[in-house]
Amino acid sequence: MAMARYCWNLLFAFFLEGRLCPGTGFVLPDVRDSSVRNCSATPPYLPATAVNTSLRLQALRQTMQPLNISAYILLSTDAHLSEYIAPRDNRIAWITGFTGSAGTVVVTETKAVLWTDSRYWIQAERQMDCNWELEKDSYVSSTAEWLIREVPEGKEIGFDPFLFSIDTWEAYHVNLNPANRILKSIPENLVDKVWTDRPPPPTQPITRLPDRVIGRTWQMKVTQIREQMRDNPYKPTAVLLSALDETAWLFNLRGNDIPYNPFFYSYTLLSKDRIWLFVHEGRITNEIKDYLNSTDCQTEDCVQIEPYDSVRQHVQQYLNGTDVRVWIGTEYTTYALYELITPQNKLLESAYSPVLITKAMKDLTEQKVLQDAHVRDAIAVIQLLMWLETNVPKGGVTELSAARYVEEKRSKQKDSKGPSFETISASGPNAALAHYSPGNETNRKLTVTEMYLVDSGGQYLDGTTDITRTVHWGTPTDFQKEAFTRVLMGNIDLSSLVFPSGTRGINIEILARRPLWKAGLNYGHGTGHGVGNYFGVHEWPVGFQSNNIAFRLGMFTSIEPGYYQPGEFGIRIEDVVLVVETKTKNHLTFETVSLVPYNRKLIDTSILTREQMEWLDRYYEKIRTVVGPELERQGLQQERNWLMKQTEPFLSSGLAVTLSTLTLATTTLFSISFQHLL
Repeated sequence: MAMARYCWNLLFAFFLEGRLCPGTGFVLPDVRDSSVRNCSATPPYLPATAVNTSLRLQALRQTMQPLNISAYILLSTDAHLSEYIAPRDNRIAWITGFTGSAGTVVVTETKAVLWTDSRYWIQAERQMDCNWELEKDSYVSSTAEWLIREVPEGKEIGFDPFLFSIDTWEAYHVNLNPANRILKSIPENLVDKVWTDRPPPPTQPITRLPDRVIGRTWQMKVTQIREQMRDNPYKPTAVLLSALDETAWLFNLRGNDIPYNPFFYSYTLLSKDRIWLFVHEGRITNEIKDYLNSTDCQTEDCVQIEPYDSVRQHVQQYLNGTDVRVWIGTEYTTYALYELITPQNKLLESAYSPVLITKAMKDLTEQKVLQDAHVRDAIAVIQLLMWLETNVPKGGVTELSAARYVEEKRSKQKDSKGPSFETISASGPNAALAHYSPGNETNRKLTVTEMYLVDSGGQYLDGTTDITRTVHWGTPTDFQKEAFTRVLMGNIDLSSLVFPSGTRGINIEILARRPLWKAGLNYGHGTGHGVGNYFGVHEWPVGFQSNNIAFRLGMFTSIEPGYYQPGEFGIRIEDVVLVVETKTKNHLTFETVSLVPYNRKLIDTSILTREQMEWLDRYYEKIRTVVGPELERQGLQQERNWLMKQTEPFLSSGLAVTLSTLTLATTTLFSISFQHLL
């Protein structure tokens, strides 16, 4: 039984044909999910979600010919190496049809290939036509090996230097140069040349944050960064800021150039006595000019406004001076700017700029207002969960309608500025896709027989939120309850950890996985990411990955373990936490600021420790104390009653569930092999 289930999960996840199922002696039949393409069929089968890219590829190849390049590399980012990008920069989506947020594309004269990670394999099979091959990998080395096989020795491979980080360029160069495959920088993006209906640049005015949510003026922040420049032993004379959130944070400004992210296209060059802001002309109002002291810019505390496209020219001009050294963060500086900074003694590199490091530690005002935003956000999520509990059994609720409901409820909260990302509203097997978002073709009806996962967030003038809850309205299986409880245990164990200041997230994130590992389970995504004050929902460099900085007082991060059973269900529990001091000297812990109870029906208390249940009771008491009065203030008495019932204490209620009798190890053999560690 377990092996048969394993085989069908394998079939669903990897779309195998005619493959021997291990240990059975049977060959899997040619059975395919109708929501994905089948390029081996005659004629090839394409679902309605696939995009016809034949003409687009033909046009791109025509632009490659006069440049004498044998291949062209395209990355899924913008000129600021942003994680989330504006529609005008979503070149991979236009050329492939694939809309996932991570991918690498290579086009040659005869082949077109997409590389992406496990989060998006099924999505890619649903969206791409048969012009495209899918490589289930996301490493530069894999792409480079493919290029060496496909591109003849001595031939050139084109790339857009504005889409390559320094590290990415170096990774390709190190792999390709010894094989005599030559990288050719082409500053004008070739997809842009053939994308005839590409969205235009933004024109909306840039705005400033209200004083009530600001703890530091932009002048104070400039002083902080200049002090770090002065104290740096390598004596930089200027800092070049390329990441969009760097400039937005420095000047307390916001825009709406990128969906869900309050950023605006910009660069900043900050020297010891000058400030240059590079932004599209016409977007800076007279009010903002006065705010930045730009009207008559004659001092070190005024901001000189320059055209966005002139950044390379001005950086080059600055570098022509004597005794200058430009400090850059290599993670967010493109190769197009990096190649200008020569000779080497005019360059100072660090992984992250001093602005990103400083921004990561929130001041007391930022901490307070971000926590306030989470209280109002909890109201909207509680409204959703109560509405679902009432209406799903009646029928008619879908993934899309649930997503629209929570977004509508958030929009009514004070200082709401819209969602912080596209809501992940996933029922049953769709929830097994960690980053699934519903569409018209994949939208499923919610039922009491399936688990439901909702990962959503809001933007507010005072903060950004991100929270995930998984629920069941019927009778979950023992397997589902134990898996959910082990995810919850991992969340609690990491959230309650006491650790020395300066501890790196990568060294403690195992605590979130340990309860899952004990049962042979795992999850294939990161354990958490930084969260900002009305910023991107993924705020670097905070988090639990190897390239995140150490935890310090005042940082916010998410904690989000999960488990995904392909073809059946997905579980994730995500909370945002604040790094706070403990009574122990020089030690820190996490304070949970997401304030929504977990689904009681899925919690198996018999496998929780007493300490974990005590943590739950303290957390639920905080929710009652903080969120309960806000529900009353907003006149939501039914929601308050629902909340009080959902947050009854565990230890005094005598709630206990019989230990699951299902042996997880035998039913999840596939998951062990499929999931990846960080």
